[in-house]
Amino acid sequence: MIHQVRRCLWLFFIHMFISAFTFGGGYVVIPMIRKYFVERNKLFQEGDLLEMAAIAQSAPGAIAVNLSALTGYRVAGRTGAMVSCVGSVVPPLLILSLVSMGYQAVAGNRILRGILGGMETGVAALIVDLLIDMWRALLREKYLLLPILAVGTFLGSYILHLPVLLLLGLSGFLCAAKARGRRGGEVC
Repeated sequence: MIHQVRRCLWLFFIHMFISAFTFGGGYVVIPMIRKYFVERNKLFQEGDLLEMAAIAQSAPGAIAVNLSALTGYRVAGRTGAMVSCVGSVVPPLLILSLVSMGYQAVAGNRILRGILGGMETGVAALIVDLLIDMWRALLREKYLLLPILAVGTFLGSYILHLPVLLLLGLSGFLCAAKARGRRGGEVC
């Protein structure tokens, strides 16, 4: 019981920390979660994290909150999921409350705009790092279909402006067909 309480407190504070110090959206939390959950505490493998990130992205809601729920559930069940979600939404709620109270005072502040511009650069670097790690993981799988799907869906969305739902459905169908063709039922 004490171990579960400690674990839930850790989940709350680590998700609160990650949420407070990551700017730029859901993908930016993935390197932080990797650092604390995979590398330092070895609570699950990097492949598990990538699967959870894919699920968090496809589920409705904010990716960061969805991912915190999934990591919390993996570590401490339903209670861990709830505690992690609360921990991940507390910092943005506090920050937005404070900003909304003093918005007029800071809206034209050049220093604040400069700080936020610097944060954008850091966020871009984190996203590029994440993309490189995801490509490495895809190439390690040794299934040619995965990198082809990644490039194809990007081109279909970015250049051809195809609906994302169509691209997801087509990708899912191709992976299911590939898995059905394998005797062991391996995914894609």
